[in-house]
Amino acid sequence: MQRLLAATAAAVALVVSAPLLAQAAPVNAPAGVYELDRTHASITWRVSHLGLSQYTARFASFDSEIMLDPKDPTRSTVSVTIDPRSVRTDFPFPEREDFDRVVAERFLKAGEHPEIRFQSTRLVATGPTTGRLTGNLTFLGQTRPVTLEVTLNGAMEHPFRKVPVLGFSATTTIKRSEFGSTDLLGPIGDEVTLLIEAEYAKKS
Repeated sequence: MQRLLAATAAAVALVVSAPLLAQAAPVNAPAGVYELDRTHASITWRVSHLGLSQYTARFASFDSEIMLDPKDPTRSTVSVTIDPRSVRTDFPFPEREDFDRVVAERFLKAGEHPEIRFQSTRLVATGPTTGRLTGNLTFLGQTRPVTLEVTLNGAMEHPFRKVPVLGFSATTTIKRSEFGSTDLLGPIGDEVTLLIEAEYAKKS
């Protein structure tokens, strides 16, 4: 699960830079800083449980920024931060156990490492609206490169807010053991998949 969180952080960053990385052609949006719209963003992760199902949870507190260069999206950058204490498992028996806290403290080591960070280092276009985002993910006190697959869903002026906005989806799979997470490795899978949906609005 620790790696899962790491994947999550990486995914967040990738999502943020998806619009940049996803296009070889100029992006139809003005240059500048774009802030995450937290009301339209999610980071979900899943990992194998006993080989029987994909255990799924999410993070409730995270933030991100995109520095957009619309003339050359591959020169844009993305940064992401995630609070590991915000993990939400929707455990069905809260009166029996605070499972969110168990995951945060036992697997994500939130007390020792209260923040997960991602900083992009490279954006490569793979199609008109797709790309790969590579960056450094810092999780559990270790920093390693991660790569995400990103899709730019759209870039426009928001019909209600009247500001430039970007939207994208992103996914990545990592091995938690590569970050030193081996607790219950076997019953709980090594590979963690991260699914991200996000919208960003230009900072005024």
